[in-house]
Formats: sequence, structure tokens, C-alpha cells
Amino acid sequence: HYIWDIINSNPNRYRNGVRFMHHLLVVNQKSEATRARIMNELGRMHFEFFRDYARAGFWWRQAKVDRNPKFSQTPSAARLAECYWRLGNRDLAVDLLERLPLTLAVIKAWGELKETDKALRLCDEGLRRGFLPSQTHLLAGDVCRTAKDFSKAAEFYGKVLSLPAQGKQQEQIKKDQERAREAQEVMRLFDALDVSRIPDGTYPGKSLGYAGSVEVEVAVKAGRIETIQVTQNPDRQYYRAVEDTIRRILNRQTVNGVDAISGATFTSEAVIRASAKALGEGMKTNGVVKLPK
Repeated sequence: HYIWDIINSNPNRYRNGVRFMHHLLVVNQKSEATRARIMNELGRMHFEFFRDYARAGFWWRQAKVDRNPKFSQTPSAARLAECYWRLGNRDLAVDLLERLPLTLAVIKAWGELKETDKALRLCDEGLRRGFLPSQTHLLAGDVCRTAKDFSKAAEFYGKVLSLPAQGKQQEQIKKDQERAREAQEVMRLFDALDVSRIPDGTYPGKSLGYAGSVEVEVAVKAGRIETIQVTQNPDRQYYRAVEDTIRRILNRQTVNGVDAISGATFTSEAVIRASAKALGEGMKTNGVVKLPK
């Protein structure tokens, strides 16, 4: 709880948090189970805080996340595969993903490796094994959207929206449907948006993140995105992902083609979608262009 509430939401304390975990490794030398948990957490910190894939991979290997049953079905194991890929060893990433138990995180990793057909086949397999349909179809849509197959992505998002929101997973299904609805809306916006045609001004937008709505204000000046300010962010632990996503949008001067930050997908996607909505509002409010419905 200390790491989650105090360290994660305060970037100036990230390195202190890492030092604290190293201290815990010393204190718990006689407990292999506790040390494995600490090393797993060190892997997450280096992955999410610093995008340091070498150190993240080192600590996850030390924790044996690919062999320890406590971790092999968690996102850590799939992220270790991503570390291999980011460091230039695709073969090692593929070998690890082939050995891991089937989870949504594993499917997502295949999608990020651009193995779209494989990821979609695994989505079908997941449904046969009882994966929640709303989450599985939503992931399939995201995989297709990443691969620029927008018509197929829209088809999967439509499947999410057609599901009845009932039963024990009612709230989760509703969240998945809201994300699918927003993804469809933003896909329609992407091709229509033209920052050079938006009048100077500051425009608001919001989108569902992990814990709630992420709200932004996008300032446009002289046909360029000047700043993006996050005015509300309940996903405090993903502060660095928000910064990185904003930097990518500003560098590209568009939301189109900006990939979400791995390890904080919901939050990063929310910033991208909220920014797209804000820019769309700038075009629509000022009557520059009629956006597609």
C-alpha cells in the first residue's frame, strides 16, 4: 500500500521507492517467497517508472515470473516477453509467450508483436475457456485497431456493445462497453481531425481511464497543438505514462498513430481519446468541418 499510494503517484519519489525495495531484499534474505515478491515489484517499477527494459527484465528473471505459478498468469510474465522484444530479441519473446498460460496479457503481448492473426485466434480460444466476452472482444478490437484494420476493430467493438450488461460482471461489462463506444467514436475522429484548421483556443475532452474519467484541456495555437493539460486523473499511479503519452502526441502533432504506453494502457488510451475528443470539439464548435457520425 505504501508503494501504491505514496511512491507510484509521486514521480520525484520513484528512485527512493526502488532503493526502499532493495532495502527490503536485504531485510528478507531468509524468505525466498517474500524476496520473489520484492523482485517482481522491482521489475514492475523499472518497467512502468523508467521504461528501463533491461533492469525490468533482470528483476523479473530473478523472480522467475515465467516459471513461478504465482506470477506466470500475471501481467509480469507477459511483460518480460515485451522486455525481450524491446531489447531486440524477438525470438526469446516469442518462445516465452508460447510457454505461458493463456491470459489476456499474453494475447495483448502477441498483438503488440504485430502477430494479429495469432492474437485473434487466442481470443477465440480464450472465449472457449470462459474468458469474459466483453473484455476479450474489446481486446480483439484493440488488436485490430493497432494493426490499422479499423473495419474489423469496429466489428469487435460492436460485439462488446451488443452484450447484455447483467450478472456478477455487470459493472465490468458496462466499463468495457463504454471503452468500446469511445474507441469507435475516436476511430471516426482520427481521419477527420486536422489541427491546422482548428481556430486558436483551449478545448476540453474526457475519456474513461482505469479508475474513472481522465479529463484534459488541449490548447491549439497557429494550427499546432501547443499544450495538453490533464485536469483530472484518478489513475494517479500512472503519472509517468500520462507524461509520455502527452509527449508523443505533441511530437507527432496528432493523436492518429500514437500508441498507448505499455503497462498503463487504460490510462494512456484515455489521454489519447480525451485529446482526440478535445480536438474534435474544436473543429465542431467552430464550424470548421462536419465530423462523421
